[in-house]
Parts: sequence; C-alpha cells; structure tokens
Amino acid sequence: MPKVLPAHAPGAAARLAGMADVSASDAALRRFLHGLPGVDAVGLEARAAGLGTRSVKTTAKAYAIDLAISMIDLTTLEGADTPGKVRALCAKGLRPDPTDATAPHVAAICVYPDMAGIAREALGEGSGIAVASVATAFPAGRTSLPVKLADTADAVAAGADEIDMVIDRGAFLSGRYLQVFEEIRAVKQACARPDKTSAHLKVIFENGELATYDNIRRCSWLAMLAGADFIKTSTGKVAVNATPPNTLLMLEAVRDFRDAVGVQVGVKPAGGIRTSKDAIKYLVMVNETLGDDWLSPEWFRFGASSLLNDLLMQRQKLRTGRYSGPDYVTVD
Repeated sequence: MPKVLPAHAPGAAARLAGMADVSASDAALRRFLHGLPGVDAVGLEARAAGLGTRSVKTTAKAYAIDLAISMIDLTTLEGADTPGKVRALCAKGLRPDPTDATAPHVAAICVYPDMAGIAREALGEGSGIAVASVATAFPAGRTSLPVKLADTADAVAAGADEIDMVIDRGAFLSGRYLQVFEEIRAVKQACARPDKTSAHLKVIFENGELATYDNIRRCSWLAMLAGADFIKTSTGKVAVNATPPNTLLMLEAVRDFRDAVGVQVGVKPAGGIRTSKDAIKYLVMVNETLGDDWLSPEWFRFGASSLLNDLLMQRQKLRTGRYSGPDYVTVD
C-alpha cells in the first residue's frame, strides 16, 4: 500500500476513483455494502465495555485532559443563539482557562451557518481554531438538494473551515444508497472555495436513527467512499447519540478503510459526552483501536458544549490538588 493520504489531500480523490466500480449503480453499491462482514454485536459491546475499564493514572490523565480539550468542537446550536453568545464562545475556545495560559485551545467553534461569519471575525486569522458550521438543513436534513448545497456554500463563503452535514436517513433506511452517496459528493463539491482550497466535510449519520450496527458500518463505508473527511456519530438532537460501541464500530471502519484504500478519515463522536471520565474512555478506545497516530485533532474530535467545563475543573484539580467552585467555569 502506498503512503496513506488524508481524505482532503491531493491524490486521495484518485484513490477513491479506484473504487468507482463500487458506486457505478445503486445495485453495485448495495451489493458492496451488504457484502461487508456483519457486526458481532455482543463482541463489539464487550470490547467497548472492556476498554472503558482501563485505568489512566495522574501523569497520563493530565496529558489526556489537555488532549481532549484540544479535540473539542465547542458547540452552540440553539434557536436562541445570538452574535454575543457566539463571540463569548469563541473567546472561551481561544482561552479556555483565563487563569492558566498553558491550557490548550479547542479545535473548532461549531455554529449554524448564519453565525459562521460572526465566529470567523471573532477568532481572527491565525488562531489555530477552525470555524465549523452545520449545514444541509441540520438536524433533520429534510429539504431539497439545491437548498442543502446553497446552505453549504453560504457557510463556506462566510468563513467556515469545516462543514458538518447530515445524511438523508430516510433515503439510507429505504435502501437508496446511491442517492445518499451522490448527495455527499455534491456537498463535498459545494465545500470548494474560489482559491481552489476546500472546507473539510464531516458527515453525520445520526446513529440512533440508523438502528443497527450493520447499518452504521454500511453508512461509514458509504460516506468514506463518497469523500468524507470525517464521519460523525450524531447531531446531539436525538435520544441516542454517541455511545462507546457505535463509536468503536466507526473507529474500526476508518481503520479498515485506510488499510483497503490508503485514505485516512477522522471520527467525531457527538452528543452525550459530558465528563472527563467519558472523554478519556474514548481516547483509550482510539489509541487501542487505531494507534497513537490518530490521537490528534486532525483525526479525532469531540462534539460537545458542556464537556469543556468538566475538563477544566479536572485540570484545575490536578494542578492545585483541590476542586474549585462552580463559578470557576462559565455557564455557556
């Protein structure tokens, strides 16, 4: 296998083109996806539970907390979002702990498309923090493809570095795999900028609605074949979001895809990850499944709003030996 390429790198598209026969027709794509090995649900859940029991000691814990902070897509996706709230979130992302300049900044600020320009202005150039924007009629994705593409293009034009799109779950669950594939490819093309660069594309599955592990595996491969830079568990807007088993399954899928195609894709669990203990369990899972070369914001993210506060509280505890009061962190 030649050198592994990120999904956004020049040359990755050529490698994906080498799999073009898989998506040549709806029937071909269905044969491929349904030909993937079935998921051993008992084994998957047992593996995820076992990895969750690993003990992380003080020095490693301090490293893991800082790593987790650097992987957060700090998120506000509410109807009541205001420019002031987004600016405050950007300030927090840049300097999560105002009392400690050594604390890392977050990976991205994630907002609705109409707030992408506000976030871009607040972060400025050279901050090292990406502007991520949900698009394609998030969270349901229930609109026409032209509207989804316009939504994406508007966010990119406003300064979004990353687009988090939602798939058409109805189409996927109806077996219209080629429709979902072509929609992802079209959104990927809408991420292009006039200067020939492109915003990175995260594809959200909404695992809680896909219902089965086999569907999650199939959706992972479909999205990666279509050119996803990241695959993402969920919107955070349904009852079942990121879980250790469904995230582990996606980690195994990107590993197998890299081995088969030579293209590396990131993973983003989102929704329900609120504590440092939970975040560290996910980092252990990444390390044990993919290796430490994947322990980077380039390849793994947490979609979260409240997680950062708990990480900061635990970080302060490790620094000082005591917990601070609840007013140590901001209420976003």
